[in-house]
Amino acid sequence: MSLRLGDTAPNFKAVTTIGEIDFYDYTEGSWVVLFSHPADYTPVCTTELGRTAKLKAEFDKRNVKVLAVSVDPLDKHTGWINDINETQNCEVDFPLIADEDRKVSELYDMIHPNASATATVRSVFIIGPDRKIKLTLTYPASTGRNFLEILRVIDSLQLTADYSVATPADWQHGEDVIVVPAVPTEEIPERFPKGHTIIKPYLRTTPQPNI
Repeated sequence: MSLRLGDTAPNFKAVTTIGEIDFYDYTEGSWVVLFSHPADYTPVCTTELGRTAKLKAEFDKRNVKVLAVSVDPLDKHTGWINDINETQNCEVDFPLIADEDRKVSELYDMIHPNASATATVRSVFIIGPDRKIKLTLTYPASTGRNFLEILRVIDSLQLTADYSVATPADWQHGEDVIVVPAVPTEEIPERFPKGHTIIKPYLRTTPQPNI
C-alpha cells in the first residue's frame, strides 16, 4: 500500500556506501530527503546525485539528511560514485542505499509496475523529525528532479511547522507569506508584529516571521 502525506515513514536497516545503517537511528532529530534512482550508471541520475552533493551546505543548514536508493549492489555504487565525482566535479558523501532485495523500494512503493516491473521510479520523500511524511514527488525516468524546488519546499515546510502561515504560489524564502484562515484578523497584530496586509478577508499576508 502506498504511503500518503501524514503517514509515519517506516523504518528499515540497509547496506549503504557509508556502512550499514538503521534509518531511524541515522536520521534521528533531522529532516530527511529520501529519493530513488532507477539504476546505477544512468545519465540523469548521475547529474542528480552530483547536484545533491553540490548542495550539501544548503541541506546541512536546514538540518536535512539526504539518502539515495538504488536497487544495484554496493560494488556498483562505489564505482558509480567515482564517476559522479569525476563528471560532476563534486564529492558524494551521503549514503547511497544498496537495495538489491528491493526491501526499501517496496516499503516506500518506489516500483510502479506500469512504468517498470523492476526499476524504481524517481520518487522523493521529505520526512520531518517527527517521522511523518511531509511531501512526496514522483518523476518519470526521463526527467531530472529540480533540487532547488526541493529546498524551496523544505523552507516552506519548516516555516509552516512553526507558524500559522502558508506559502503562496512560487514563494521563495524571504517573501511575504499568507496568514492561515484559522487565525482571526483581530489576532494578527499580536501574532505577527511585523505587520500585515488584508487583500481580501480570507487572504491576509505578512512578512516571513522567522527571519
